[in-house]
Amino acid sequence: MEIPIIFENDDLVVINKPIGVMVHADGHSKDDTLVDWFLEKYPDSRGVGEIQLSPKGETLERSGVVHRLDRDTSGVLIMVKTQDAHEHFKTQFHDRLAKKEYRAFVYGPVREKWGIIDRAIGRSASDFRMRSAQRGAKGMMRDAVTEWECIGQGRYNDEDFSYLKLKPKTGRTHQIRVHLRAIERPVVGDQLYAAHVIPRSNNLELDRMALHAHILEIALPNGEAERFIAPVPQSFEDAAERIAEE
Repeated sequence: MEIPIIFENDDLVVINKPIGVMVHADGHSKDDTLVDWFLEKYPDSRGVGEIQLSPKGETLERSGVVHRLDRDTSGVLIMVKTQDAHEHFKTQFHDRLAKKEYRAFVYGPVREKWGIIDRAIGRSASDFRMRSAQRGAKGMMRDAVTEWECIGQGRYNDEDFSYLKLKPKTGRTHQIRVHLRAIERPVVGDQLYAAHVIPRSNNLELDRMALHAHILEIALPNGEAERFIAPVPQSFEDAAERIAEE
């Protein structure tokens, strides 16, 4: 597994996560994970982090993990090498001190230039894999806020799409995907939250979920503020040109 490294020091390694790779094992899939790559490259960091159990009660290998990206989301991700670094970054994320910026293509037009989605997120009543910010969501509802800005909009093969910049202010599971589904503008290619759209769409000719973690601003353990950037994929640049041409 070849993982692009954006930044590295004694405390952490910042990577540009590819699509299709899980951050850590989930107790079901046998596919290689980022943690497998991390431990092969930094074996002395085994055990760094927190213990998590699978639904079957088995311990999941999560060495180095301090935050996550979904399997089919690409972009900037931090892995930590020491327990002190883990505690530092855990606080940064928990206290909402880290600033994140994503890019996404969504189905349909948006009427405004920018907006805020402020909808609590619970579990879907119809699919255990999904979360929901719509009526009928069950379980504990957790506050969730996502700011968005439209940076491109247009048609491709007689279908409307929008290109968004998104800044999640909270860190709920699937937050951006859930929020965009709740406003009926799901992420292009999202097999969970856009399953009802994908079969009848041209999907902007993308063969992936169109969600990318572009920028992460965060303070390092030494107190220095850093801004890490995972370049926007070429496939996104091409898709932006497609909707601009028409």
